[in-house]
Amino acid sequence: MCLVVRRPPPHAYFVVSAVFHYLGPAFAVLLFVRVDVLGVAWLRIASAAALFAVWRRPWSALSHPLVLAWGAVLAVMNCCFYLAIDRLPLATVGAIEFLAPILIALVGLRDRRNLVALAMAVAGASMLTRVHFEGGAFGYVLAFANCALFGAYLVIGHALARDGGAAGIDRLGAAMLIALLVAAPIGVRDALPALSDAHLLAAAVGVGLCSSVVPYVFDQLAMARLPRASFALLMALMPVCAVAIGALVLRQVPGPVEWAGIALVIAGVRLHRSVDIANSTLSSLQEPTP
Repeated sequence: MCLVVRRPPPHAYFVVSAVFHYLGPAFAVLLFVRVDVLGVAWLRIASAAALFAVWRRPWSALSHPLVLAWGAVLAVMNCCFYLAIDRLPLATVGAIEFLAPILIALVGLRDRRNLVALAMAVAGASMLTRVHFEGGAFGYVLAFANCALFGAYLVIGHALARDGGAAGIDRLGAAMLIALLVAAPIGVRDALPALSDAHLLAAAVGVGLCSSVVPYVFDQLAMARLPRASFALLMALMPVCAVAIGALVLRQVPGPVEWAGIALVIAGVRLHRSVDIANSTLSSLQEPTP
């Protein structure tokens, strides 16, 4: 007897990651009033590390050679991101960060059809991202540093996800413990006001859960089943999710330009999906059981 077990397609994991990625800043706003930027970055890492430690107990994964590098990348990337958005509009930092997955996708998508798909997705994402070029030069240095580190996060994360499932998640938890130690000299002093306030600590847990636990875990689940370039192309869905959340939660109805951008992103992802993602999904739809 053969039972059909339908697993979620890998791009569904990515959508969950994107949604939670935009919930994190809502909790961070509660912290910015009382805690300096680097303190918020450290609290995000610390709360995520604590959640991973309780959930996964990832001590054994600390011996993996890439975990140390990944933890350092996570620590510095989060600090650069928060310092950048403190000086530049969030949309600008997000647009610069998007350059990393574009480059990764360009390197990996050698098929002409996939390159057309990438061009459509990037064009659509640019129509959804409201970029305002303002702010000091140091803010752009931080934003591009965050972009480079985000690229490293994607490359190392994909390498660690190859074994799939629990192994990649345990390595993520171990890397977050390393990030906690790396970022401590930078942000723990600024985080002290939150350590004695239950409301701020609750907000910190919300930031860690929504910004570093749920998105990164679902990234690992998607990376385990997708080529690196395919995952990078899916990053174009991030601004689509942001528009959807704005419409559902804030009643910000998309205009004609936004609808056109959404259509381009979806068309690009579907065009690429027919080549890479669909094959990955179909291969996992049937798992024979006794």
